[in-house]
Amino acid sequence: MRKIKLGILISGRGSNMQALIEACQDHSFPAEAVCVITNNSEAAGLKVAEQAGISTFVVENKPLDANKIHEILIQYKVDLICLAGFMRILKVDFLSKWHNRVINIHPSLLPSFKGLDAQEQALKAGVKITGCTVHYVTPEIDAGAIIAQTAVPVLPNDDIQSLSERILAEEHKCYVEAVRLIAESNAK
Repeated sequence: MRKIKLGILISGRGSNMQALIEACQDHSFPAEAVCVITNNSEAAGLKVAEQAGISTFVVENKPLDANKIHEILIQYKVDLICLAGFMRILKVDFLSKWHNRVINIHPSLLPSFKGLDAQEQALKAGVKITGCTVHYVTPEIDAGAIIAQTAVPVLPNDDIQSLSERILAEEHKCYVEAVRLIAESNAK
């Protein structure tokens, strides 16, 4: 079985990146993480990736050099780009080069609560269920085709932190499952 090659983009601690890296370390998982790119030289996730033996790159943020990111991804023969807490919006020209090969994880059940502070939006709306969504990235924020979702109940005593922590735990599983689904569908 040919494993698809993942390029993972992060801006911070990289917990979803770490979940993907750990999944890739299982020989039966149909993907391998080949590079990690960040726009933040202080991103804690860099150390995690380096400890796993994955090539890491810092691409300056002012403005974001999407061409440099593209060159790195081509160099590593990346099949699928996984945004894992990458806090920059990718422009149309970049996305057109990687059409249907960029995915993201979002902390809500899209199409509800798009954009920033999705957990706070859910609490303010008074919903009883929220969750996480892995979706394809398009120029419209959080609007691409949905690949996988996991529901998370909103508990009566939840605050932003407690809800965020429970959603994040599910994100780690949902993201891995979405990558598996994509890799297996590409193998057919």
